[in-house]
Amino acid sequence: MAIIEVKDLSYKYPGSSKYALRDISLNIDEGEFVVITGPSGCGKTTLCRCFNGLIPHFYGGEFIGDVIVNGMSVKNTPITILSKYVGMVFQDPESQLFSLNVEREVAFGLENLGLDREEIRFRVNEVLELMGISHLRNRAPFELSGGEQQKVALAACLAMRPKILVLDEPTSHLDPVSAYSLLNLLNELKNKLKLTVVIVEHRLEALVAICDKLIIMNEGKIVFNEDPKTVFSKENINSIKGIGIGIPKVVELYHNLLNSGFALRNIPLSPKMFKEYLLEVVRK
Repeated sequence: MAIIEVKDLSYKYPGSSKYALRDISLNIDEGEFVVITGPSGCGKTTLCRCFNGLIPHFYGGEFIGDVIVNGMSVKNTPITILSKYVGMVFQDPESQLFSLNVEREVAFGLENLGLDREEIRFRVNEVLELMGISHLRNRAPFELSGGEQQKVALAACLAMRPKILVLDEPTSHLDPVSAYSLLNLLNELKNKLKLTVVIVEHRLEALVAICDKLIIMNEGKIVFNEDPKTVFSKENINSIKGIGIGIPKVVELYHNLLNSGFALRNIPLSPKMFKEYLLEVVRK
């Protein structure tokens, strides 16, 4: 069942003559791990702002079509209601952290929901332990590393127990090791908490092997919306390169071997998968 439905959506920011989103229709099913990618300025972040009601309620502008989230039209539902179901972590985590310490940061959203003190204390302890950041409880957010700040912002969202988690380029301020660790953590949380995860990201290397759906956008439109193996098929690969998408190295190697006459039974999405395919070929 679709938990997010986008119906013929077009959107233009106030004062702009150009549509940031054009004729977008999209379904995201409950429990899916969805990756949205595309060149800068293609509309990825704008689309995500529609999922939690920032567009149209906060930004205004011209909003055509509809977005249905958990059965609610974002046009007719206040952000305060949508925030109970959609948690969003922005590209720069430091910009959304403002409390004096991590514990108060995580508790802030719960206090705004009007929960009692014992429930707030329980949820804060639960999510700090879940994220492995209990030791940061009394630290000020501005003292933390980029990776730690990202985990705190994520914890603040998870404490509110949303059904949908939206992340806008969460690895942009992280080194490759920290980025890989965070993306794997997101996949674990998705399975453990039964979340629907939507992530905007340019780094596809660690994501294509774990995501259910890969969406590629360009110039405000959705160009591809399939599982990663279908998206990176021989028929599509040149079009994707033309858009300027960074092809995962293992997928690029597969196509180079394919063009050289070296046949593999399927597109590998990780080095481990590629190794297994090669071993099959060698055994034959």
